[in-house]
Amino acid sequence: MKTAFIFSGQGAQYPGMGKELYEQEPIVRQTFAQASEVLGYDMADLCFTENDQLNQTEYTQPAILTVSIAFWRVLAEKGFQADALAGLSLGEYSALVASGAIDFQTAVALVAKRGAYMTQAAPQGTGKMVAVMNTPIETIEECCRKALTLGIVAPANYNTPQQIVIGGEVAAVDAALEYLKEAGAKRMIPLNVSGPFHTPLLQPAAEKLRETLKEVDFSKMAVPVVSTMTAKVISEDEIKHILEKQVMSPVRFYESIATFKELGITRTVEIGPGKVLTGFIKKIDRTIDTLRVEDAETLASTIAQWS
Repeated sequence: MKTAFIFSGQGAQYPGMGKELYEQEPIVRQTFAQASEVLGYDMADLCFTENDQLNQTEYTQPAILTVSIAFWRVLAEKGFQADALAGLSLGEYSALVASGAIDFQTAVALVAKRGAYMTQAAPQGTGKMVAVMNTPIETIEECCRKALTLGIVAPANYNTPQQIVIGGEVAAVDAALEYLKEAGAKRMIPLNVSGPFHTPLLQPAAEKLRETLKEVDFSKMAVPVVSTMTAKVISEDEIKHILEKQVMSPVRFYESIATFKELGITRTVEIGPGKVLTGFIKKIDRTIDTLRVEDAETLASTIAQWS
């Protein structure tokens, strides 16, 4: 059985994430200590206590990366390996660390900057994102095009064929929603996110990221990584381009799962906080077995079911 590890994206965070395995596994504590040393603040305190910072993008992103890599290291230490890797947006950095393309300390510093750039490009309140349910993709794209006269609006996340997230400037998104209602869309859910990510509003962040990435060296990948921006296996010479464009480009998650199938993947293990990606996969293709590592219980279950 071929297995892919998939890594959580932003929005999966919650106070207390990682605490149980932090207390049980030395490699988790070591990973948190490495992040704290690089970033200059206590990562365990950020993740385990009630605080406002955990939901602020420049802190959320390194926190999720730290938790995800800590859990991946637990699996690796126990001898469990993947045949392919992917991550939802931010999770792509976790996938690249797991592939050997970049070391964890470099990645955690990089995503802290990425989060800051994204916040600067789209401060709180500058836009909105809405999940459109059970509506043809062509209809959603057409309604976004019609609303462009009022500003930026575009599909941002192709999560499953039944759930497409649109995002952009408030007036343009609201206009697109009106067009969608006229077209018969029944269920549209506003998302509690800090900015309209994966839309052209993030271009300033992409430009700053491009400059920062010039200083980063990537190594040969030991395990193939499927980019959720291109839904294709990443080649080493395009990593920087993909990471730059990724913040302002739509996430193509269900197409990435189709690529996994082409690679012969029959099982996924979601690594990191939450179970959003596992839920998506169950809606995309029920023939794929799904496991998770989020705490001691899911770790034990994944180990028990691995064969």
